[in-house]
Amino acid sequence: MNDLHVDVEGRTLRISNLDKVLYPRTGTTKGEVLDYYARISPVMLPHLKDRAVTRIRWPHGVERGSFYEKNAPQGTPSWVRTVSVPTSGSRGESRHGDRLEFPVVDDLATLTWMANLAALELHVHQWRVGRNGQPRNADRVVIDLDPGDPAGLHECCQVALMVRDKLAERGLGARPVTSGSKGLHLYAVPPRRLPPEDSTALAKEVADELAAEHPRLVTATMTKARRGGKVFLDWSQNAGSKTTVAPYSLRGRERPTVATPVTWAEVEAGADDPLGLEQLRFEEVLARAEELGDLFSDDA
Repeated sequence: MNDLHVDVEGRTLRISNLDKVLYPRTGTTKGEVLDYYARISPVMLPHLKDRAVTRIRWPHGVERGSFYEKNAPQGTPSWVRTVSVPTSGSRGESRHGDRLEFPVVDDLATLTWMANLAALELHVHQWRVGRNGQPRNADRVVIDLDPGDPAGLHECCQVALMVRDKLAERGLGARPVTSGSKGLHLYAVPPRRLPPEDSTALAKEVADELAAEHPRLVTATMTKARRGGKVFLDWSQNAGSKTTVAPYSLRGRERPTVATPVTWAEVEAGADDPLGLEQLRFEEVLARAEELGDLFSDDA
């Protein structure tokens, strides 16, 4: 198919291969991916704003391999905002003075440009970039609930309720997001920005407590051999250099599932019933956003 030149909020983009199938199992095309990101952008963009974005790209579809991309690639439009970040991902200078030039997604044009590059997954840090272009302290804490077979989303929901209680004991509310893969992500907003080492310590403290109290169901140990049948509480994604898939991002799985904000009532249903909550596809997420708005917003 010939390339198209389209206007996106005053920016001219060249869009190619709209008919290319990126999800062979479902026949989902690049055009549908572009349409999803355009339609979900009103609720997604606020959570990407001022965050350096790592992309995972599947240029030939999800069955033919992917690659991570941190630096803005050659040919990046001049209007795409970029930020220079130390390779350590933390504040200050890295050991060798090396830096990465990350793109930032502040508008629909940049989001469309990324989707056109088959960047199906967008991953972000838990910190934002300040006006001076430098990383700030973390404005949120994330705990990734990753089930080890044969545990699944049902067990993640059960553990998520425990994590919610532990965070509440510390005066923190939590927002659940299905990962779009196998598990759940829980986000908490601290009363002040935290250095990455402090947000990491907080998440690890919660994980260690629950692993000690529920050793048959929960582990805080990264060793995969010890995760069988348990939910691993990954506290490490709060490190300054680590990223987590952004809310509303597609995932590069067999099916076009999405990291989806959900309600605590849905998590409770998933804890009671193995079929009470499942990973959602992009069509379902669009319908939810239209009906429910942004469940990840401060006002939800």
